[in-house]
Amino acid sequence: MKKQILSTGFVLFSFLSPLKASAATFTQMYVFGDSLSDTGNVFNASLQATGTGLPPEPYFNGRFSNGPNWVDYLAEDLKLNPTPVTALGLGIPPSQGINFAFGGATTGLDNTIDPNLLGLQQQVGLFTQLVPANQAANPDTLYVLWAGANDYLPTQSTTFTPFNTPETTIGNLSFALNTLVAVGAKNFLVVNLPELGELPLTNKTPISGSLNTLTSLHNTELTATINALSSTPGSDLNINLVDVNSLFSDIRSNPDQYGFTNVTDACINNLTCVFGDQSKQDQFVFWDNLHPTTAAHKQIGDLAYKALQALQLEPPVLSCQS
Repeated sequence: MKKQILSTGFVLFSFLSPLKASAATFTQMYVFGDSLSDTGNVFNASLQATGTGLPPEPYFNGRFSNGPNWVDYLAEDLKLNPTPVTALGLGIPPSQGINFAFGGATTGLDNTIDPNLLGLQQQVGLFTQLVPANQAANPDTLYVLWAGANDYLPTQSTTFTPFNTPETTIGNLSFALNTLVAVGAKNFLVVNLPELGELPLTNKTPISGSLNTLTSLHNTELTATINALSSTPGSDLNINLVDVNSLFSDIRSNPDQYGFTNVTDACINNLTCVFGDQSKQDQFVFWDNLHPTTAAHKQIGDLAYKALQALQLEPPVLSCQS
């Protein structure tokens, strides 16, 4: 599966060139991560390989949710439309950026859904192929990075064993960020982790507490890594941390303020929720045992857009392409 994706992708990438942009606008958006940010890559890859797209209905259009995910909402706010990298192989041209995120991606080379799919390091490696030799990446592009949960959570993968300390994960994230910086990336959104012990998969299990502790260690070290990179003399970097951890903590404490009535269970395990109308589903924070509903994704997208305002960059006036 991966060979098909890569060989097709590299041919198409050779024809791409950075879009021109004024200094105070985002004209492109590149996304790296896992199922929380995947807008169709696992679906397209599995459809090409087996004839069946994953995840199937009632999941929404290749998203690991019941509707658009946070990347969709953020892209809409920015009036950008990043193309899933696997769609390039289907002859769909990129529009204002590319989404490299694959469900199951760890921060390293592994993928917990299928070892033939991409981890974070391969995603970043693919992006670097877009940058011609001796030419920096477009500085007016937004780079989005959210990964790490699959490094720690229980998995059915037979090729990857979850970590119980954050050192390898943070090292991988640091390497990914520095690789992007080395080719000219300037503007970043980096997302931390919500408490992994509070997911429907884990919140009633003996590992809940240890996962929450691991999440706290991860987020502390991620913040330190971002601060160190941002303060590098002469770097001129804009790296903004999206604090999803605090957002989800507040949602659990004050669900009614966000329109939620259930912050612990998965909608997909409740037939009344799955087959109810959208308003019923929007009352749940979680769609399945791991992933937020589109209503929760909307909260993340809004938070990310607010974080971008700290960059003092205004989104471009572009029409959103379908």
